[in-house]
Amino acid sequence: MKSYGPIARTFHWGFIGIFLYGIIKQVDDISQLEDSALLRFEVFFALLFLAVLAGRFIYMTKTQTSALPENTSRFQRQAARLVHWGMYASLAGIAITGLMIGGLFSLGFKTGLLIEAVSELHGFTVSLSYLLIALHVAAALYHRLLGDGVWTAMTPFWTER
Repeated sequence: MKSYGPIARTFHWGFIGIFLYGIIKQVDDISQLEDSALLRFEVFFALLFLAVLAGRFIYMTKTQTSALPENTSRFQRQAARLVHWGMYASLAGIAITGLMIGGLFSLGFKTGLLIEAVSELHGFTVSLSYLLIALHVAAALYHRLLGDGVWTAMTPFWTER
């Protein structure tokens, strides 16, 4: 049974914490960016978010292999890969579009088609990330019920024997 090491687990669970903080701290109305301290913080947070995401992506793709059992179907393997890559893309998209909103806002684009379009794209990437995260969690729970070791490879609780 495969088990991810402490660095992979820290990236996984630490990033969940960063993502949850971002959800809780989110800007509710773009006009809040009039506060220059908040705007600077949001830019810093988006850059930190991207840096941690990139670090995680590089570490996981260069040093880790899938915990899926050898007998996992090709469809399941491809679905898992698609969801993982989709999560990375949508999470990066959240930060990138957030930075675009901040940049446009600081340049004086506080209303209008351009900032509305980027804001819509930002909202789409957030919604897409929620969907993909839900699929990821559902698949993890499915594997926990199967008892095939996938859950325990990354999760330190409700482990399989």
